[in-house]
Amino acid sequence: MVGRADKGLVMTTGTFSTDARKEATRDGAPAIDLVDGETLCALLKSLKIGVSIRNVEHVLVEQHVFLEF
Repeated sequence: MVGRADKGLVMTTGTFSTDARKEATRDGAPAIDLVDGETLCALLKSLKIGVSIRNVEHVLVEQHVFLEF
């Protein structure tokens, strides 16, 4: 990227290692923005791009209650 761009962007649906984050902010190198999966999902949600939001009820059965019978 040196000499060809002022800034870079790398996106992933996963995560970035500590070394990748250090390299992206290394002194003397062009800045690189890193967008991980969690941030990407938040951006898509806030911008309402290709996502819909549905609240789901999560029910847990407390089995010990029924073992008494």
